[in-house]
Amino acid sequence: MKRHRPLPSQPSLTTATTEPIRSKPTSANSISSYFSSKKPRKPLISDLKTPKRASLNLNRSELFLPLTFPTGQTFRWKQTSHLQYTGVVGSHLVSLIQLQDANGTDVAYTFHNTPTSDQAAAKSALLDFLNMSICLSDLWKEFSASDERFAELAEHLSGARVLRQDPLECLIQFICSSNNNIKRITQMVDFISSLGNYVGVVEGIEFYEFPSLDRLSKVSEEELRKAGFGYRAKYITGTVKVLQSKPGGGEAWLASLRKLDLQNTIEALTTLPGVGPKVAACIALFSLDQHHAVPVDTHVWKIATRYLIPELAGARLTPKLCSRVADAFVEKYGRYAGWAQTLLFIAELPSQKALLQSLTNETKEAVKDVNQKKVSEDNI
Repeated sequence: MKRHRPLPSQPSLTTATTEPIRSKPTSANSISSYFSSKKPRKPLISDLKTPKRASLNLNRSELFLPLTFPTGQTFRWKQTSHLQYTGVVGSHLVSLIQLQDANGTDVAYTFHNTPTSDQAAAKSALLDFLNMSICLSDLWKEFSASDERFAELAEHLSGARVLRQDPLECLIQFICSSNNNIKRITQMVDFISSLGNYVGVVEGIEFYEFPSLDRLSKVSEEELRKAGFGYRAKYITGTVKVLQSKPGGGEAWLASLRKLDLQNTIEALTTLPGVGPKVAACIALFSLDQHHAVPVDTHVWKIATRYLIPELAGARLTPKLCSRVADAFVEKYGRYAGWAQTLLFIAELPSQKALLQSLTNETKEAVKDVNQKKVSEDNI
């Protein structure tokens, strides 16, 4: 599994496309052709009215959407407007939008299909999904105090939050991600998602609840192969069968991994077909409360050998060295090492590297101007 860089069309820190991202059919017998052949669904009542928007009362340091959603944690949330992302939390269709107000950046939310009587429970589920029990700004201050590079990056890349996804949803997504690219992963995840209950449409994009384990068990390997999943089809159907055999149910078994230590969690996940150590680390970090899990790929390897273990620069990445890299992050950043690694990973994305370089140049020019002014004043 490779850690995936966003497509060029994803928004950077300072820019975002004003057009929603939509998949278009490509060829017959492909995942895309499946969607082009579907008949339009009858809209829900919620599709026909404008829902109310409410504030989460979060500043930019706690949540910045463009640094959270299009960064490879989840492939189910879609950009549906400028700085707006839409997805499904449980059965709730929700849009989040980054606002600029008089008090600084805030985030607003809109539930599209949730009755008023269920809004409080839906908001609670949303806050849980956003991992809001963890204060991001406190973490960033702690990391910045011990790491000058982190402090420099955090100044410009604040609000990059790690999500707390449903474990089954996260597991299936990252099986799809193995040796794959963003576009194809998204198409696969869209196909799987479409097997769940339809919950509504936003800006022309249909959204679904993630299918239950029972629903997934009714999909054959052959169907998935015809849809373009390739060898991953047998991993998905195999994993579903293993989960169904778990005492108490597979979804309960996955949730129980949140109570284990990281090593036992990784060992448990790697018993599932198609789940290796790197995929397991992603699932552990993004859904199972294993905050010091560090998914190691070539990008994270480069970061580690540049800043944490430079003595290994030029070596070939092996499973043993993957463990060495993860240990180096934990030694540096502690029990939330996975969160620190996430920001450092985002900083290496092409769009953010360009932005950081621009900001660095501006800072250098400002310092140069101040120094020149000081020299001039001294000569008067």
